[in-house]
Amino acid sequence: MSKPSATPVLITVTGPDKPGVSSVLFAVLTRHEVDVLDVEQVVIRGRLVLGVLVSAPHDPEAIQEAVEQAMATVSMHVEVEIGAESRRAARLESSHVVILLGHPVTARGFTEVARKLAALGANIDAIRGVADYPVTGLELRVSVADDTAEADGQLRSALAEVAVRVGLDIAVERAGLTRRAKRLVVFDVDSTLIQGEVIEMLAAHVGCEPQVAEITEAAMRGELDFTESLRRRVALLEGLDESVLDEVAGSLQLTPGARTTVRTLKRLGFRCGVVSGGFTRVIRRLVDELGLDFCAANELEVVDGKLTGRVLGEVVDRPGKAAALRRFAEAEGVPLAQTVAVGDGANDIDMIGAAGLGVAFNAKPALREVADTALSHPFLDAVLFVLGVTRAEVEAADAADGLEPERL
Repeated sequence: MSKPSATPVLITVTGPDKPGVSSVLFAVLTRHEVDVLDVEQVVIRGRLVLGVLVSAPHDPEAIQEAVEQAMATVSMHVEVEIGAESRRAARLESSHVVILLGHPVTARGFTEVARKLAALGANIDAIRGVADYPVTGLELRVSVADDTAEADGQLRSALAEVAVRVGLDIAVERAGLTRRAKRLVVFDVDSTLIQGEVIEMLAAHVGCEPQVAEITEAAMRGELDFTESLRRRVALLEGLDESVLDEVAGSLQLTPGARTTVRTLKRLGFRCGVVSGGFTRVIRRLVDELGLDFCAANELEVVDGKLTGRVLGEVVDRPGKAAALRRFAEAEGVPLAQTVAVGDGANDIDMIGAAGLGVAFNAKPALREVADTALSHPFLDAVLFVLGVTRAEVEAADAADGLEPERL
């Protein structure tokens, strides 16, 4: 005699989140000997939404009545759908993760993103909040209808256009193990890890800051070869007392969220370092203070306590930055696919392109065009949200170490 087929039953419980709801529900289901096919739960501002899909071998109507009575005892609302379609076996994993960052994320902005995804035939499988400070962050798990390289490119291009139009930062990454396997991060220093440009701070001591700033801007826009621009700027510093290097080093201001970002990444086991077109003598103190694992920067020539206006050795320029990333990754035994690079200027293009994930941070257009994602808010810890780390996780880890949250 054949076994009667089971009936799928979808149970959706909503109401104020409190202890005991799940135990009461599953106690009822246990008595009816059902098989659990799927469970999903989310809590939003103290409101619980719990969905349970079960397979009922007999009398699903009795299960519905028992569940309704049980949920009434804990003051929860419940909806029961008998014969709900079970798609557990056929459900595919999300192909992409889309991160929305805004200050704020407006309803209009989210609507535009959702419409664009729908127009591309992409489905939003799940949504969760990853941050409420210093920006609002939402993580969307998305499945594209036809997961090809062409579809991937269309998704990224379309969402980049939406990002500009609605004023959101939108990061698109492939879902899966690769996203969670990042192990090494390199940061540019000037206007990325710190606020401002070191060479302009040095130039202020010799009265040539405007000239240096003009050359810097041209180089960052990609209008001037970085090596040539560096040599021209350093030449303007000839005769500067070397004590100024230490003075500037002591006055560097970290970008908001930088300390939290590095501390959190180190907790997660990341190897972290800087690759800079600046100067080792100035940023070494910063490297030691943050506990960074490696540093690549330029060396200023000093003779008799004075800067000569020359750079020693090979310049860490655009190709030099990418070479440094590869060197650090090889030394640590980390594949390039598991590296992250964060920068702001045209001289970061090769490094951003070489990394598994390239992040343009308040960047010039030349870099934004080639980066995997672009962040336009002045908070470096937004990089954590792109990597899938939530604000709640950061603050819980800080609290466990007795640290106060970094609120700006």
